[in-house]
Amino acid sequence: MSTPTILQKIVATKHQEIAHARTQISLDELKQKAKSAPAVRGFANALREVEQGKIGVISEIKKASPSKGVICQNFDPIATAQGYESAGATCLSVLTDREYFLGHDDYLIQAKNACNLPALRKDFMVDEYHIYESRTLGADCILLIMACLDDETVAHLHKVAIELGMDVLIEIHDEQELARALKLPKSTHNIYGINNRNLNTFDVDLNTSIRLAKTLRENVGDDALIVSESGIHGADDVHLMQSHGIHHFLIGEQFMKTDNAGLALEKLLKSI
Repeated sequence: MSTPTILQKIVATKHQEIAHARTQISLDELKQKAKSAPAVRGFANALREVEQGKIGVISEIKKASPSKGVICQNFDPIATAQGYESAGATCLSVLTDREYFLGHDDYLIQAKNACNLPALRKDFMVDEYHIYESRTLGADCILLIMACLDDETVAHLHKVAIELGMDVLIEIHDEQELARALKLPKSTHNIYGINNRNLNTFDVDLNTSIRLAKTLRENVGDDALIVSESGIHGADDVHLMQSHGIHHFLIGEQFMKTDNAGLALEKLLKSI
């Protein structure tokens, strides 16, 4: 038997976490809690409302990663969220995975309460329990990673998220995942996140975004909401994407590895 990839390990851990969580709060209880959650802040709409010629940045609050270890030594989700908002971030992305990214549900709650930006719960969703849980935590958008989910599961989680009023960042890495993502119902809640990182080699290739964005527009339309993820390091990378009609980006590590993530975002926006 081959060694499980990091993604397979993470998914296995998620199923274990859900099994434990269900012993603490049942799915029915969670559904009731979700009903009284505050109104969502429109995540997809915030990206759509970015002025022409400008870029939309989903700025990530991230303490660590499995490949890099701890990225941010002086981690403060509240100060980071406020810094991002002041610098001109369009949205937030907050890592809540504990085991592999040293995240926490509380980081999402703290970041969201500290600013007025819409927030993505960045985690590995494998069960509808995750979706209802995300709503109770105040997430405005959830992440569905095509590489983690079969067609039936992703369709169900997508449906539940939209029924709860949340937007959905559908993450794809290649043509095969894109073809599967296109089977999901078209919706104004859909955001297509193209991750430029190859999950097997961890190599980053910005051409992935350029190539897949073209196919997305051909199938979804020119108004498809597309976000380029991983490998955006500076103005040159942004300009390359803009020249191919991509104007939204998810950037985390590039900001979090500096002493001041908000200032790093401000510098990037000024350089464009």
